[in-house]
Amino acid sequence: MLRRFVRLLAGLAFAAGLCGVAVVWAQSTLGTAQSFAVLGGSTVTNTGPSVITGDLGVSPGTAITGFPPGTATGTIHAADAVALQAQNDVTTQYNALASAACSADLTGQDLGGLTLIPGIYCFSSSAQLTGTLTLNAQGNANAAFIFKTGSTLTTASASSVVMINGGNPCGVAWQIGSSATLGTTTSFIGNLIALQSITLNTGANIIGRALARNGAVTLDTNNVSFAACSVGGGPPSLPPPPVPALATWAMIVLAGLLALAGYWTLRSRQSPSGPHARA
Repeated sequence: MLRRFVRLLAGLAFAAGLCGVAVVWAQSTLGTAQSFAVLGGSTVTNTGPSVITGDLGVSPGTAITGFPPGTATGTIHAADAVALQAQNDVTTQYNALASAACSADLTGQDLGGLTLIPGIYCFSSSAQLTGTLTLNAQGNANAAFIFKTGSTLTTASASSVVMINGGNPCGVAWQIGSSATLGTTTSFIGNLIALQSITLNTGANIIGRALARNGAVTLDTNNVSFAACSVGGGPPSLPPPPVPALATWAMIVLAGLLALAGYWTLRSRQSPSGPHARA
């Protein structure tokens, strides 16, 4: 009976670790930035007939250039109160993602050729994508994939991120410690949030968002849209941090219970029993 109890606790501890991903995402939010497909910190510059499906903005910088020939289906916000609040909400989201505990360390690995299940994937420095990264949502419409880099994200030309078995492209978040550069004709999904700048080379497209906190967003004949995402742009959101408090406390409590169960198992083995036991 006791052994079965210990096994049950171990299973619960593992499940709590997996739930940490959902907790992190649920406690983070894009807030007013949900309506933005592109948001820059210093400037937004464009070359060619880029199409932005959603709002386009910049703050605290003031310059948005190259529209036209580029077009935005939403409203353009240049250093106004809406753009400022959106940047504040992006900062909240960025910090929440940055605080998330890693479920796997991919430092030194190229994302190209990998097939990943929902989780929080971390790089201590830069990340590279050459080829195709496949995200397996495992039939979960709210599957969350979070990627964290200590510095840059770079994709090679013609690289792609694809999702299989359900899921939602905006259930993917990229927290970039400095800047992100998407190579020519890259096909990318997710909310790309960079501390500094985001550069989309010719023909690179995003189903999701390009949100730069402090630097420029540079475009060249690109499509950026979250229209293919589910309503709301991602999994359900609740007010932000602490992150991931619930999963952390669950792990602490379960670890204590496991230690207690181990103590009683050891004690029961050491205790005398049977007809020759002392009274």
